[in-house]
Amino acid sequence: MKRLALALAPLILGASAFNAQAQDPHAGHAMPAPARPAPVPAPSPQTPARPVAQDPHAGHVMPPAPTPTPTAADPHAGHDMSTMAPVQPDPHAGHDMSIIQPAPADPHAGHDMSTMSMGPPDVPTSADDSGRPPETPIPAAALGGPTHAADLVFGVEAMAPSRRTLIAENGDMHTTAVIIDRLEAGFGDGGDTYLWDVQGWSGGDINRFWWKSEGEGDFDGNLEEAELQALYSRAITPFWDVQAGVRQDFRPDGEDTTHLVLGLQGLAPHWFEVDAAAFLSTEGDLTARVEAEYDQRITQRLILQPRFEIDASASDIPGLEIGSGLSSVEAGLRLRYEFRKEFAPYVGVEWSRSFGDTADYIEARGGEAEHTRFVVGLKAWF
Repeated sequence: MKRLALALAPLILGASAFNAQAQDPHAGHAMPAPARPAPVPAPSPQTPARPVAQDPHAGHVMPPAPTPTPTAADPHAGHDMSTMAPVQPDPHAGHDMSIIQPAPADPHAGHDMSTMSMGPPDVPTSADDSGRPPETPIPAAALGGPTHAADLVFGVEAMAPSRRTLIAENGDMHTTAVIIDRLEAGFGDGGDTYLWDVQGWSGGDINRFWWKSEGEGDFDGNLEEAELQALYSRAITPFWDVQAGVRQDFRPDGEDTTHLVLGLQGLAPHWFEVDAAAFLSTEGDLTARVEAEYDQRITQRLILQPRFEIDASASDIPGLEIGSGLSSVEAGLRLRYEFRKEFAPYVGVEWSRSFGDTADYIEARGGEAEHTRFVVGLKAWF
């Protein structure tokens, strides 16, 4: 038995070594010898070792250190900040800001303003229009005092002479003007003619003496007719005057006639200049005339002027070749150039037509009821 154990011992030891080598990956490798630690030199017997200082917090219970919050990465890390302008100091640094009143709350905060119009309301601008917001009436005390506030200080008697002087020097100035509305020559199928239409006034803003003169004739004949009016004119509104006076007609080939005149002259809406008048002759004949013209500016100096004239009569006047009703119509278009406001020559065309019994009277004596003329003239005033 003892001999059998000795015979099997080498086999058992070889199997154990094989298993150990399979488990260790470095088994069988030549490993370098581990480094020996350097020996610590012993203190010199001449220099004693320095004692370690005691920790002042030794024996104290220290609270755990707080966990540091991770710091966000600097977005400017690595940038060259040397060229950056220094931050300006706060102008309010050191001021007491506690007395600053907070801004009032917006009354429209939270409202939907998308439907609000950005422009003014689309309503008329008249103060008494129903589309405008109501206005507070004038206090009764505002109308309870005198008409002029200076009367309270200086008295009515002291201010009356001064007020009359003010009116005389500023509000009652007298002016005089002469207007040559048409001074022209016409060329057409009715012969070569000439014509003038002149008027003027003298007076103030309210009351004026007004005179007017018109006439026409042929270059190869005599004066056909002329008239002169002398009128008293009074302003009834800022743009309209009522006129009344007399008119005298001059006819080389007929009887002169005198008329009473009642008229209205002024500026109609859309800037039409209107002159309308009714005439009652000493023979009892009633006639009327309406003139209208309009200045259409093409440039500051070039102006196109349409002009219309209508004549009518309440009865037949054979001696003047005028029939009852609408007797004649004139329509013209003139283009003038203002070298100055006071001096403007023009060229144009004018058409005229007689109607009814008036046309019959003209054709009976061999004339023509309709004419078209080319005109050249001058408009001026001084």
